[in-house]
Amino acid sequence: MKEKKLDLNSIIGFVLIFGILLWIMYQNKPDEKAIAAEKAQKELVIKEAKAKELSDKAVATATVAVAATGDSTQLAQLQKSLGNFAYSATLPSAKAAYTTIENEFVKLKIANKGGYIVEATLKNFEKFKKGSGQLVELIKDNNADLNVQLLTSDNRTLNTKDLYFEPTLTKVGADQILSMKLKAGPNEFLEYKYILKPNDFMVGFDIRSQGLNKVLNTAKPLDLEWNLKTFRTEKSIAYEDRYTLLNYEYGDEKFNNVGDGKDKEETPENVKFIAFKQHFFSTILLTDTPFAKSTLKSNKLVVDEKVDTTFIKQFNAKVPLAFTNGEIDHKMSWYFGPSDYKTLKAYDKNLEKIIPLGWGIFGWINKFVFIPLFGFLSSYIAYGIAIIIFTIIIKIAMSPITYKSFLSQAKMKVLRPEITELGEKFKKDPMKKQQETMKLYNKAGVNPMAGCIPALIQLPFMYASFQFFPSAFELRQKSFLWADDLSSFDQVVKLPFHVPMYGDHISLFPILAAIAIFFYMKMTSGDQQMAAPQQEGMPDMAKMMKYMIYISPIMMLIFFNSYGAGLSLYNFISNLITIGIMFVIKNYIVDSDRIHAQIQQNKLKEPKKQGKFQQKLQEVMEQAEAQKAKDKKK
Repeated sequence: MKEKKLDLNSIIGFVLIFGILLWIMYQNKPDEKAIAAEKAQKELVIKEAKAKELSDKAVATATVAVAATGDSTQLAQLQKSLGNFAYSATLPSAKAAYTTIENEFVKLKIANKGGYIVEATLKNFEKFKKGSGQLVELIKDNNADLNVQLLTSDNRTLNTKDLYFEPTLTKVGADQILSMKLKAGPNEFLEYKYILKPNDFMVGFDIRSQGLNKVLNTAKPLDLEWNLKTFRTEKSIAYEDRYTLLNYEYGDEKFNNVGDGKDKEETPENVKFIAFKQHFFSTILLTDTPFAKSTLKSNKLVVDEKVDTTFIKQFNAKVPLAFTNGEIDHKMSWYFGPSDYKTLKAYDKNLEKIIPLGWGIFGWINKFVFIPLFGFLSSYIAYGIAIIIFTIIIKIAMSPITYKSFLSQAKMKVLRPEITELGEKFKKDPMKKQQETMKLYNKAGVNPMAGCIPALIQLPFMYASFQFFPSAFELRQKSFLWADDLSSFDQVVKLPFHVPMYGDHISLFPILAAIAIFFYMKMTSGDQQMAAPQQEGMPDMAKMMKYMIYISPIMMLIFFNSYGAGLSLYNFISNLITIGIMFVIKNYIVDSDRIHAQIQQNKLKEPKKQGKFQQKLQEVMEQAEAQKAKDKKK
């Protein structure tokens, strides 16, 4: 009977919960009027967009027709839509034509319609893998556009991307200068000027107007809008997505990014450059005169890696172009090139900030240690060997710290029996036990924090490596052993299925790194457990370390499987060298008997003066003990 009652109660409970859920769903049901209004709004937006598209097509068709026939009736009709800018329809340039400028590094194709770059190709870099034959194309197939919205004095709103510019290509020395003019008359125009120098990723870009002070409404700035949908260029979609961001510099050399995810937006002021940064390539707009206020948007396009394989992010920038004495005159530049620290730094415009090297001490380690050292090594030897030698140098430099950490563990291990004895003696008085333990440390000349500090010193270097290797452009498409690209995962087996969090392939370097970290933790965990007895009220560190021996390698396997092979190789060699250093220290340098004898001698000496931290800790303990005694009297 009892069991049946329990079952009945369960059924009643489920019915009540189900009823509550239905009530909540009913309460949150959208109002039918709201649904209808929303539907009507969506239909209106779609209708307006289609009407605009048809209008733009009509304008373009009419423009071409006027240019071909010179029909004055059609021109009069066109003036109703374009006003003074109908003059551009009378020019031979009012047709779908292009001008190409190129140097040793980049090839740019600029369209008459809109006057902007419709193709930007990097001539010395290939997509996906070396030998693919596909050059990196930052702009192609309408993935980008540039538009200036013109507000005319007769209340028209025109978009430059729909109008035709007149091109003029000249040379000044070795520099190529392409002038694109949107004309409102023989001497009245809006000009885009492109300046391309030899052996340069930077393209000068000036926007100026002449004689338009009466044609345009100069009461407020013009809006320049720049859109780019970034193509995938690397093997790993997830990896490229992680490092593709919209970055910008603003104010007094401040730097930020819009953030990662769906429909992110920022509105910074006094913007000096806007960088549409992909993992290893960037398109950057720089301005000599900071933009007063910008609207910057970023939208993640990769939802399903199996389907979303062409584009990574959608970037949008909207900036104001202020008038000066009724005219526009803005000097800017475009950068189309690699996201390479040295290349960007050479321009001396803070562009290297877009490389994510880490903040504070992590960034300093990368800038002043990792980048110079690895740059020097890789200039003389193969990149895979350079990583190994680089790792050896870093680990040897850190070996004194490793030695101090292990020495501290050895001292604590010698004191463990006495600490355990104190624990038993003051089992019922934890505060007294802590005080006596601190006295023992002081008398024996042992600092319990000495083992933690060296480990903390090593942490920044470890974190810096996690920033350095994924950002090292030098590793892109450089092979080593079975890895054909050290900047991407070193796939040795392609799986016929996808494992959640792991991926659809097996990388070998992460497996080697996981094995190395397993043996390293196995080797050190015993000493750590013996050195540090469990404190009352504290977690069982011995048990935690036992679990971490197995958890850490598994985490290494999961998270590093899709990371760059260079980082996995570094971690594998780093753990391997640490095992070797620990073996030498443990067996040939640190002598437990000698340490024990030294501690016994220290006990006979006058106790060392406590450090500030130990003094403060002792004071806190004494105050707590006094308060405890006072509470007992009450």
